Amino acid sequence: MDERKARVRTWLAELRDRICASFESLEDALTGQLSDRAPGRFARKPWTRPSDDGADAGGGVMSIMKGRVFEKVGVNVSTVYGRFSPDFAKEMGVADDPRFWASGLSLVAHMQNPHVPAVHMNTRHMITQKHWFGGGADLTPMFPDDVARDDFHAVLKRACDRHNADYYPRFKKWCDEYFFLPHRNEARGVGGIFYDHLDSGDWEADFAFMRDVGLAFLDAYPHIVNKTMNRPWTADERTHQLVRRGRYVEFNLLYDRGTRFGLQTGGNVEAILMSLPPEACWP
Repeated sequence: MDERKARVRTWLAELRDRICASFESLEDALTGQLSDRAPGRFARKPWTRPSDDGADAGGGVMSIMKGRVFEKVGVNVSTVYGRFSPDFAKEMGVADDPRFWASGLSLVAHMQNPHVPAVHMNTRHMITQKHWFGGGADLTPMFPDDVARDDFHAVLKRACDRHNADYYPRFKKWCDEYFFLPHRNEARGVGGIFYDHLDSGDWEADFAFMRDVGLAFLDAYPHIVNKTMNRPWTADERTHQLVRRGRYVEFNLLYDRGTRFGLQTGGNVEAILMSLPPEACWP
């Protein structure tokens, strides 16, 4: 089990590094609005998870960039372990043995240009009395963009189909149902895939799928950014973007399970809330 944990942690750090390098290269390539600014670069900040008894409880590294393409993007990795609180252990269905280990990567990007979709991706491995994988990626254009939507879904579908023909339709439906704001009766964006509690009985196959989801994101999203980041935008389009970001805030604070898990397990609040945009508004 320790060898598997090490492999997961190594992969997440490698994926983080590849994503950060790709995003910094997009910062360098901008030629449109804001190209007179210096390209952004990621700043990394390690953190340690506190524990009541002083024992090692894990931690992580935040990687945050505020640039001329990416208004704010966080690519955070963490590995935390210990015991759930009694109430949360009951909620997780492990009241008789609250020990847990969780390692994951969480990414949210809010863009300067309103014509570049925002995006979210996460991937994780959880061990309690059982073990499973979870994660996914979803796209949130500020304006309708059928090309970006179709390209994003096509890459995710290919990744899913390499593993199981049932994965894409099942995980797409799961994503559509999960990233939905009931109080507004609207979807957060144009979806993607979302899965959780994946344990096929073949750990190697499930880990391979986790990796392929991360690589699919790395293939799909930078391509979308590159195609849209030099489009001109207006002040009215910027205002529309900020209103749409308000929906993002509402979902993450009201419904997001990752936010709830991080807060319930004593995670770093700054890292947990890095998904929130630097600016948003409500009409």
